[in-house]
Amino acid sequence: MPSWPALASQAFNGLALGSLLALVSSGLTIILGTLGVLNFAHGALFAVGAYAAFVMLQYTQSFLLAIAVGCGFMLVLGFLLERLIIRFFYGRPHEDQILVTYGIGIVLVECVRAVFGGNAQRVPTPSWGQGATQLGFLIYPTYRLQLIAIIATLLVGLYLVLYRTSMGLVVRAGIENPGMVGILGINLRRTFLLVFAIGVVAVGLAGMLYAPVVAVTPDMGGANFMAQSFVVIVLGGLGSFPGAVVGGLIAGEIVSLTSAFNSSYSEVMLYALMALLLVLRPQGLFGSEGRV
Repeated sequence: MPSWPALASQAFNGLALGSLLALVSSGLTIILGTLGVLNFAHGALFAVGAYAAFVMLQYTQSFLLAIAVGCGFMLVLGFLLERLIIRFFYGRPHEDQILVTYGIGIVLVECVRAVFGGNAQRVPTPSWGQGATQLGFLIYPTYRLQLIAIIATLLVGLYLVLYRTSMGLVVRAGIENPGMVGILGINLRRTFLLVFAIGVVAVGLAGMLYAPVVAVTPDMGGANFMAQSFVVIVLGGLGSFPGAVVGGLIAGEIVSLTSAFNSSYSEVMLYALMALLLVLRPQGLFGSEGRV
């Protein structure tokens, strides 16, 4: 039985992991809900974002500037992927989408490996995030606390864009009824391009923010990471932004707290919860029946 301080530490770790999964899955679920595209390149884009931060940091020596330039790079990458490849797969069977996005993921990972090699790279913790913070009952790494706050701010910002702007209204209408949005004369092509690019920036930004916490490798967004992201959107409900946030937090806490008792069962508990939820509520916590 772990001690209470150990459990509290794992709970904070779960919050950090959950917020990261929420940011990653929000991009994934927006793309799936609006465009109907199962993006299996999402994990590779997470790694590309981490490497973007690594490279930009070498030139700028500023973590914040590296993040800003890195987001610009991910935005351009998202535009290129959507215009050159993804747009040809709208309305195609999910099997085709899985194959093409899985292939994109492999190409991106191998490009990264060809440039940087297979060895792990290190992104240093920014100066304002170094050290540990005394919480009274726990001493916890400062950057991880800041990471939770930063991602929470980003998710609130994404919520405001989706729920308080005309563009967000079009995106949510596209999730609920894409046919109706087209009939109303809204430029779906431009909306789809923007939605895909936002999803790519979200996952890339998650990779950049997480880079100081873990070793940066070409495979850091591999199968396990992708599986957890898809479990999150299944838990929260396909196409649901609030569902991605809540699902991410639940997944992060389950994985982290179970690891405090026995790490071998952390993934088992996560998939067991998903199976139970699919039986009791197939549309997920915030999803609608028949969506996607």
